[in-house]
Amino acid sequence: MSFRSKAALAARRRHARRERLIGVLLFGCGALSILTTVGIVVVLLTQSLGFFAEVSPLGFLFGTRWSPDLVPQSFGILPLVNGTLLVAAGASLIALPVGLATAIYLSEYASRRTKRIVKPALEILAGIPTVVYGYFGIVFVTPILRSLFPGTGVFNAASAATVVGIMILPMVSSLSEDALSAVPRSLREAAYGLGATKFEVSTRVVVPAGLSGIVASFILAISRAIAETMVVTLAAGATPKMTFDLLESIQTMTAYIVQVSLGDAPSGTIEYRTLFAVGLVLFLTTLALNLLSQRIIARFREAYR
Repeated sequence: MSFRSKAALAARRRHARRERLIGVLLFGCGALSILTTVGIVVVLLTQSLGFFAEVSPLGFLFGTRWSPDLVPQSFGILPLVNGTLLVAAGASLIALPVGLATAIYLSEYASRRTKRIVKPALEILAGIPTVVYGYFGIVFVTPILRSLFPGTGVFNAASAATVVGIMILPMVSSLSEDALSAVPRSLREAAYGLGATKFEVSTRVVVPAGLSGIVASFILAISRAIAETMVVTLAAGATPKMTFDLLESIQTMTAYIVQVSLGDAPSGTIEYRTLFAVGLVLFLTTLALNLLSQRIIARFREAYR
C-alpha cells in the first residue's frame, strides 16, 4: 500500500472516530433531557402518592376549600385551579387578539424596514425577567385599576392577568407571524387576481392557511400563562377562593408552590406534600396543552409545493 493510500485510510479512520464521538455526545444530550424529565415525574409521583395516602383524590380534585395551614384542614384544589384559569383567561383576552393583529400587520402590511424594527422590539419583551413584570403590575397597573375601580384590592387578578398578557404577547405575535409568512405568495396573488382587497386576503386567505400555526401559538401562550409564577405571586395575592371577580385577590397553583417553597411547611408533613400534589396537577395541565398543540399542528398542517 502506497504512502498516499495509508494517509487517506488514516484520515478516514479519524473522521469516523470524530463522527462516532459526535454521535455519542448528541445522544448524551438527548438522554440527559429525557432523564431529567423522568426524574421530575418520579419525584412528583412518589411524593404525591404519600399525599394521596392521607387525602382522598376525589376530595382533592373536586373540593372547593383550600386551607392546608388551618384547622380543620381542607385540601380542595379547585380554588387554586380557579385562580390559575382566571389569570390565564384574562391574559388570553389581551394577548391572543392583540398578538394575532400584530402578526397580521407584520406579515401583510408592514414594510421590511418596519418589520426589522418592530419584531425585535416585541421580542425584547420576552427577555424581561418575570419578577420585573410582577413589580410593574404592583407599582403601575394596580394603581391605574384602583383609580378606575375604587373597590379593587391591592393584590388582584386583573393586574396579574394584564401583565401576564403583555408578557406572552411576543410568543403569540412571533409564532403567528412565522406561520403567516410561511403561506406561499401564490395564494395571495390568486386572491388579488380575483379582486380581493388586502384585508380580505389577510383574513380570508392567509389566516386560514396558517391556522394550525396560529392555534398552536395560542395554546403554547396559554400554557405559558398557566405556568407563570413570579407575576402572580407578586400581583395576584395569596387568597385561594372560588371567584370570577378579577378585582379580588386570588391565588394560583404556581403562587402556592412558591409559598410552600419558602420553608414554612416542615419537610415530610402533609402540608409539605401538597407542594408535589399541586405541582403534579400543574405538570399534567401544561403537558396536556403541549400535546394538544402538537396534535393540532400535525392534524391541520398545510403542505405547499
